[in-house]
Amino acid sequence: MDTYDYVIVGGGTAGCVLANRLTATGSDSVCMLEAGPEDRYLWIHIPIGYGKTMFHPVYNWGFETDPDPGMDGRRIYWPRGRGLGGSSSINGLIYVRGQPEDYDRWALAGNRGWGWRDVLPYFIRSEGNERGASATHGDDGPLRCSDIADRHELIEAIIAGANELGVPRTDDFNGGVQEGVGYYQLFTHKGWRCSTADGYLKPARGRRNLAVETDAHATRVLLDGARATGVEFRRGGASRRVTARREVILAAGALQSPQLLLLSGIGPAPQLQSFGIPVVRDLPGVGENLQDHLQLRLIYRCTKPITTNDDLASWWRSMKIGADWLFRRKGPLAIGINQGGLFTRVMPHSATPDIQFHFATLSADLAGAKPHPFSGFTMSVCQLRPTSRGQVRLASPDPLAAPSMQPRYLSTDEDRSYAVAALRYARKLAATRALAPYIAGEFRPGATAQSDDELLAFARAWGATIFHPSGTCRMGGDPMAVVDDRLRVRGVEALRVVDCSIMPTLVSGNTNAPVVMIAEKASDMIVEDARS
Repeated sequence: MDTYDYVIVGGGTAGCVLANRLTATGSDSVCMLEAGPEDRYLWIHIPIGYGKTMFHPVYNWGFETDPDPGMDGRRIYWPRGRGLGGSSSINGLIYVRGQPEDYDRWALAGNRGWGWRDVLPYFIRSEGNERGASATHGDDGPLRCSDIADRHELIEAIIAGANELGVPRTDDFNGGVQEGVGYYQLFTHKGWRCSTADGYLKPARGRRNLAVETDAHATRVLLDGARATGVEFRRGGASRRVTARREVILAAGALQSPQLLLLSGIGPAPQLQSFGIPVVRDLPGVGENLQDHLQLRLIYRCTKPITTNDDLASWWRSMKIGADWLFRRKGPLAIGINQGGLFTRVMPHSATPDIQFHFATLSADLAGAKPHPFSGFTMSVCQLRPTSRGQVRLASPDPLAAPSMQPRYLSTDEDRSYAVAALRYARKLAATRALAPYIAGEFRPGATAQSDDELLAFARAWGATIFHPSGTCRMGGDPMAVVDDRLRVRGVEALRVVDCSIMPTLVSGNTNAPVVMIAEKASDMIVEDARS
């Protein structure tokens, strides 16, 4: 077949959810195009395999930003999942929804149906929580999430230190009150990663009304006037087409969904004209409003050989953690990198947490890189609601070329103030009675960085993405919005965007669970609109 009711571009976090939900009744046919391969690589499925996929040439797009003036002109490495499951197949597995206030702000900005009470049922519907069902959690959803079974001495010391600073211990960052310190829940099940390819797509693969096309790189949306009619894609050097009777749905992520719109003639007219692309719809907001969480990683030498660095440096301990996973599905291999989390406030005007920590019992120069040759651990901190805004633009009219990514980190006074305040809070935590005995020294930034200017210089020199680019096809009703509150591209019929790019503002935390929620809600809206 080359004609379907729906064509989904992107077999990642959102695409897999849509493929499942839109084929559930059996009445609608769906074709999902994924530029990458099947998810057959073993390290995708083992939680700690995050380190193996961070720089993988096949399963990771391996993007780099343009030189960023706010980051000493550096290009920042931006990993993105390539293959079924997308970034849910290579991410850090952390289950965080964000704050209720995030979604209420979306609704207050004019996006009807996106307040916390509206989206909570979709979070619950998606969730298969091992703790069981409750007023805020689900136990039979496709996306399985689990507790970290084993407690770690170092994480316990960090939690006790945060308690000294007045942050309460919590076992649930997703119940409505985010503030607290504790262990993250992870998207794992019985020691294996649970990506959306595992949770949503695999149960649907046997349906006769679903076609999954891998190694199929979408090159443009096909349009008849201002109506989307299908997608052109490339496989093995050959160009092919697939037709959509009802809708084309872009779920290619915050970098490639806007790129595909631009390649199709939908976006700012001056940019399209500069590349010789005929303007179908002048939408100035396409690619604008780029937001991301900037990760500032403080690295400490540990006084005890209890870190994952020590495990991996020892042949015997490496064998032990391998056996622990093989026979018990527990231990470091079943957890991934970051175990502990903390949400708190550093600015007096903040009514809710404004920074987030990821605590790892491992240290390396870059996330996913080779561990340091010493006992080390990492306290990674980010500002939750950055005010800096960047852009995604075309770098070339070649659809196989990467887009131009300009994050513009630390481009506002507020974000620069947050960077310094967050680093000072991390040091305050490191100096607590509970944690100080575990610290042999601060490896990075190091004792010489003390003034605000020196700490900001560290943020510019070493700051990196925490993998949450969002907002480039913003939802709203104003002239700079790209989609309306039903995620329909403004001024183009039968075309939607369903992924992280539709977020008006970045949520306060990790983005995997919110994208699943967005796709769950979108699937209902798509079905409702088809009926009406």
